[in-house]
Amino acid sequence: MKEKFIDTRQHILDCGQRLIAARGFVGVGLTEILSSAGVPKGSFYHYFASKELYGDALLESYFAGYLERMGALLKQEGKTGAERLGLYLQRWIEIQGGEDDSGKCLIVKLAAEVADLSDAMRSTMLKGTEDILARLAECIATGQSDGSILNPRAAPELALWLYETWLGASLLAKLRRDDSTLDSAFTATREMLGLK
Repeated sequence: MKEKFIDTRQHILDCGQRLIAARGFVGVGLTEILSSAGVPKGSFYHYFASKELYGDALLESYFAGYLERMGALLKQEGKTGAERLGLYLQRWIEIQGGEDDSGKCLIVKLAAEVADLSDAMRSTMLKGTEDILARLAECIATGQSDGSILNPRAAPELALWLYETWLGASLLAKLRRDDSTLDSAFTATREMLGLK
């Protein structure tokens, strides 16, 4: 008996995200996405005109969820800016650490792969990362205001340094298959931001 989904489009995106996070955009074929989702090819093309447009929709969906989860961590009441940022970075370590790639950051996985393949996907990734940077800068500014982040440099500049550091650490963690670079990024972040 065929299973019904409340939102077939989102179900196809969710199934594909797990596969693509593990093996990359090019490494996962349409047949595999459809098999994982348990939907026929016609359903896919009802929602997505091509795999590239599917990839773009996948990234939009990913960023919407990521920014929602990020907001929940960075806007917690009763915590300093540094504490909120620490929660976000601890979550990053939990997700990026370990060997199961299926739930990991799609930016870490796909940035180099699709930037040259699809301008639409590159643009979606760029916008998503700019949204992440804006939220990080807002949290850093809050920490500077409440005195929990001591580095006086401009919050957007610090947010860019932070994001670049953690993306690089995540790539090296994939190569080394351990969390040592993420731990080093955490130490460097504490020093750079002057966290209390």
